[in-house]
Amino acid sequence: MISRRSIACAFAVAFLLGSVYATDATASCEDPPHRKVDWSGCQKMALFLRGADLREAQFDGADLSRTDLMDASLVGATLVKANLSRARLRQADLRKADLSKIHGYRTDFHEANLAGASLFKADLDWADLSGASLINADLSKVVLGRSSLIGADLRDADLKKSYLARADIRHAEVAGADFADAYLEFADLSGVDLSNARGLTSQQLAAACGDAFTKLPNGVARPTTWPCPDEDTER
Repeated sequence: MISRRSIACAFAVAFLLGSVYATDATASCEDPPHRKVDWSGCQKMALFLRGADLREAQFDGADLSRTDLMDASLVGATLVKANLSRARLRQADLRKADLSKIHGYRTDFHEANLAGASLFKADLDWADLSGASLINADLSKVVLGRSSLIGADLRDADLKKSYLARADIRHAEVAGADFADAYLEFADLSGVDLSNARGLTSQQLAAACGDAFTKLPNGVARPTTWPCPDEDTER
């Protein structure tokens, strides 16, 4: 017959083992940076993580403001609602990462690889996405007011209902990109080939700015309001 003491010991061992496994499965803000690290909700401001391997890591709700992630690998990482304000992600690899609803005021994504990434409803006012790869990225309902997309690759990107007021989109690649219901007031489309872009209307283009080198979709007339006026000039 099993004694009460043996049963009590067995329960104690089971409890301790359960506590260990529960700890392993829970996000720890003290963990060092590594692949698949879970820093969800952690305060990680102004860190130097240049070149770090953070593939498939979890940063949902984390504060990474002013953190240097230049050249870091964040392939498949999740950063939903993370704060990336003024963070540096130059040339970072963010393919298929989930950056939905991030706060990215003045975030530096220069030449970052965001192919297939989700930036749904991201707030990216004044962000630098110049030269970035956004092929097949979800940019629907994104806020990109006054952001730089100079030379960005937006082929097949979803820009439906995006806010691009005064965004600098000069010389970007936009073949197959969907601009349906995008807000383009004073967006600079100089030198952009829009002939294969989707969802654009005459009304949208009349609110935007282009130049003699902007190619328009078939059937869309060149707006009489072009070229761009000075930024402070009101129409």
